[in-house]
Amino acid sequence: MPGKQQHFQEPEVGCCGKYFLFGFNIVFWVLGALFLAIGLWAWGEKGVLSNISALTDLGGLDPVWLFVVVGGIMSVLGFAGCIGALRENTFLLKFFSVFLGLIFFLELATGILAFVFKDWIRDQLNLFINNNVKAYRDDIDLQNLIDFAQEYWSCCGARGPNDWNLNIYFNCTDVNPSRERCGVPFSCCVRDPVEDVLNTQCGYDVRLKLELEQQGFIHTKGCVGQFEKWLQDNLIVVAGVFVGIALLQIFGICLAQNLVSDIKAVKANWIKHDDGYRLLK
Repeated sequence: MPGKQQHFQEPEVGCCGKYFLFGFNIVFWVLGALFLAIGLWAWGEKGVLSNISALTDLGGLDPVWLFVVVGGIMSVLGFAGCIGALRENTFLLKFFSVFLGLIFFLELATGILAFVFKDWIRDQLNLFINNNVKAYRDDIDLQNLIDFAQEYWSCCGARGPNDWNLNIYFNCTDVNPSRERCGVPFSCCVRDPVEDVLNTQCGYDVRLKLELEQQGFIHTKGCVGQFEKWLQDNLIVVAGVFVGIALLQIFGICLAQNLVSDIKAVKANWIKHDDGYRLLK
């Protein structure tokens, strides 16, 4: 209306988005640091930190790598998002957005490629498991990981129990002096529900039996097939987890970019006011 002075609200940084992003990332940062600390502690216990060449000596996967890599990425992202939001630092916020965006697109590309090249992925998974079967006794963490997988999915080897011929302790060659010759790890065994004490020797000499006889003592299905079956049976849950992670990533990117826009708008307003003040002088 004429005669009334209009008041325009000046741009400001939204506190809700800023402190929500800060709180979310400080949790992320702490978790990443914890994962990284666990990984470094595990390497210290195994003497890897005092002998870096041991990282390349293991033929299979060292599960500690997962803690170190995941913990490192989480720590970097958490630091950038946390400090960027608290200090209103646009460089760190942009770094957080771009890094998170790259991870999102890598996950998306991996999912698409895994769906399109299913047979190739299956072959690579077979090769990966067999490489780790060879290194079963070389690293206690790898051994525990294989035992967990075989017990959880009720399987043995990549395609079946005979994959354990790849391991120098379990192969059936005449020159193998090991007591575990022609056997399998205890994690392949069919557990007796009334058995209180775990029999770690239940797989000894089991592959000397006929295949039909083996089925009464060990799981004869391969872990690749059992893993595929588990994925099919739990497809909704697995898809829900991945969609949830993707939505969190998109939400984090949008929140960081919105904060960057607010900061830029406030800075532009300061420059405008500063220029106006100079003109008045």
